Amino acid sequence: MSSPSLNVKTRFPQFYTNVAVFLFGAIALVIPSGYSVGAVLLLLGGLGLLLTMRVPRFSKEDAWIVGAVLAYALVAFAEVWWDGQGSRGLDKPSRFILAIPALWWVLRYPPNMAFLWSGMAVGAIAAGSWAGWQKLFEGVDRAQGYTYVIQFGNLSMLLGVMCLAGLGWAIVQRHRHAWVCFLMLGALAGVLGSLFSGSRGGWVGFPIVLLVLYRAYGRNLSTKLKTAAVAVVIVGAVVVYAVPQIGVQGRVHEAFNDVSLYVSGENRTTSVGARFEMWRGAAHLIQEKPLLGWGYNGYKNEMLALSDQGVISREIGEYGHAHNEFIDAFAKRGLLGLVVLIALYLIPLRLFSKGLAADNLSDRALATAGVLLPVTYIDFGLSQVFMTHNSGVMIYAFLLAILWGIHSGRLRRLPMKENHS
Repeated sequence: MSSPSLNVKTRFPQFYTNVAVFLFGAIALVIPSGYSVGAVLLLLGGLGLLLTMRVPRFSKEDAWIVGAVLAYALVAFAEVWWDGQGSRGLDKPSRFILAIPALWWVLRYPPNMAFLWSGMAVGAIAAGSWAGWQKLFEGVDRAQGYTYVIQFGNLSMLLGVMCLAGLGWAIVQRHRHAWVCFLMLGALAGVLGSLFSGSRGGWVGFPIVLLVLYRAYGRNLSTKLKTAAVAVVIVGAVVVYAVPQIGVQGRVHEAFNDVSLYVSGENRTTSVGARFEMWRGAAHLIQEKPLLGWGYNGYKNEMLALSDQGVISREIGEYGHAHNEFIDAFAKRGLLGLVVLIALYLIPLRLFSKGLAADNLSDRALATAGVLLPVTYIDFGLSQVFMTHNSGVMIYAFLLAILWGIHSGRLRRLPMKENHS
């Protein structure tokens, strides 16, 4: 019979993980820097393991994940050094390093899955409800939280997408109908949060999200359910477009108008046109320094020079990034920067994708969420530099640590018990 002190030692760490993982999703977008609370708790737990010499041993696949994270951070640190950015430039890439102790903790003490998925659902419902209140009752043009409007909309979409991934876990739970309804409500709210924000970048990749979900769960659905799902998606898209209060119709028309104005040369500084100009200017810089890039300071100075020369519109030269994650990385950190960014997305995508065919639906749900994390970030990165924002860095780095830590432990079926001396 185990002693009460031993029970406390083994149960409290998992309770701690449960709280941290739940908070990470639940308050991510509805309080200032809400996504940092759970992340900091996991970081502190991991540092505690380091101090007590109980860091778990990495598998080969764990090493690939950590290697991708470290490579991205180290290349970013190198840019900060040779570009003369000072300590301020270390802030964002350092978050990837800090996510590694969080991974240690989740590997050692994985959470109860109910806390992961309920945190995502609560966070999505909170974000979507708040966005709806701002849009429909306060009359704001584009709903936003405590982050930049594009970040808010896309991260709300991410929370909703995570809820869809979790449906595989929900249907094998004891109270499956309640869980399915809860996660579906979270998915709907998360998507609505994105729509109310008017952040179009998150909408472009939604068909890819649906393809990933189909690959994961399609074989478990009857023909009737598949037909019903397609009908719901089509009807939902039509309704969202047709109701002007949501704002989607206006944003879509605005995008087509922006492209028309850019092509005709009438206006190159609209929302879409400005991005085209940034990409065109960045392409000039990439041609001049394709291997190492210009760094942040060099990029900004050279873009100003291009605007002074009339190569790009004058207003565009004042932007410090290219509004495209991949072009921005290539222009500032060269080919090496582009390669490590792609690796940061493709290595987790590849490793998680192995679990999309898992017989255990809980494992498959985790794998689906793990695939959808880089898929959504690739989509978001087409029209925004997500990794220049604290919210973008923190959520990718620490959600990757959470999802991979749980997935890796379940994959290896390790006992995950504390080693007692």
